[in-house]
Amino acid sequence: MEFYTYTLPNGIRGIHRQVRGTVAHCALVIGAGSRDERPDQYGLAHLTEHAFFKGTTRRRAWQVNCRLENLGGELNAFTTKEETTIHATTLRGDFAKAAELIADVAFRSTFPDREIDREKEVIVDEINTYKDSPADLIYDTFEEMLFEGSELGHNILGRKSDLMRYDGEAIRAFTARTHTTDRMVFSSIGNFSPKTAEAVALRYFGGQAATTRGFGRTVPPAVAPFEKTVTKHTHQTHCILGGRAYGIDDPKRLPLALLVNMLGGPSANSLLNVEVREKHGLSYNIEATYTPYGDCGLAAIYFSSEHANEAQCIELIENQLRQLRTTPITPRRLSMAKKQFIAQLAISSESNESYMLSAGKSLLTHGEVDTMEQVYAKIRALTARQLTEAAEEVFTGMSRLIYR
Repeated sequence: MEFYTYTLPNGIRGIHRQVRGTVAHCALVIGAGSRDERPDQYGLAHLTEHAFFKGTTRRRAWQVNCRLENLGGELNAFTTKEETTIHATTLRGDFAKAAELIADVAFRSTFPDREIDREKEVIVDEINTYKDSPADLIYDTFEEMLFEGSELGHNILGRKSDLMRYDGEAIRAFTARTHTTDRMVFSSIGNFSPKTAEAVALRYFGGQAATTRGFGRTVPPAVAPFEKTVTKHTHQTHCILGGRAYGIDDPKRLPLALLVNMLGGPSANSLLNVEVREKHGLSYNIEATYTPYGDCGLAAIYFSSEHANEAQCIELIENQLRQLRTTPITPRRLSMAKKQFIAQLAISSESNESYMLSAGKSLLTHGEVDTMEQVYAKIRALTARQLTEAAEEVFTGMSRLIYR
């Protein structure tokens, strides 16, 4: 059995995989992110993530930061639009200490205003750094436009003016509403038995009172395709073409994921890299991405180029999209694409930390986790017609945002 799952009395679910090795990884995946902020709370989920490390009822901030580092391990966290994750890496023998520390910061953080005020300045610097990177900023701007009028239509970091209004009380109110035990998964991987993992989880997470989420997420309203150019006085043109895509539970998600990997995945032989970079030498950086959310998604193509090459790049990209919409992929090309995709997934699963985080999110989202062999079997079963249908639905009427 690849995964062992369990549920604590308070509703927190757990998942463990036993593997050989001296290192253990664990994480608390919380089903709350920037999408769950109210309009007057933008940026609060991300601030909460930072504030977790600023002291608990048992530890001061420096004790939180040094607890695992003094043992050679590490504690970290990150925020997405739909999750907040606190994760740790330690030696196998220190797994229980890592779990205890995660529970401490997740449930007993005090969010002192003095520490929070100091951390706001750090996040302001993070925002400024982000604004200095048009290749990153354009993604957020595009997503804000594509999901305008919904909870997905704002960036994770928030705005400086909003950030300065928040205090410890605001964070406590946000976590009380969104960080409920029915939307939490404790994920672990390491060379110890599933029963040990469950016992440790019960010891440190089981005493938390059961709580249930009292609100739901709404599907973003439709937005008409748009084309917009923003003057940024950048040395290069930065461009995104994209549109709405399938949510994480949609059966068409896997055909689209394979299609996007073929189109502009990390390999040098992706269709766009070969056509735009190798054949024509027009762009150093071109990629296609697919981001599924709970009830919708985003498929996008990004490139940067000299200003004079912008129109030709767009033309070449649109030609590739048109071909994928109208011409079924040959059996040989499809077979090669499947093998490549499976190999990429197999290699990425060699990272125990990434595998642990992925399993936790999958259990939180789907209530179950496919083994890698099950995933491979689903990929091998995909047909050319499924990919063409996905291309017809997703790559038609795409929006465009340009920075230049």
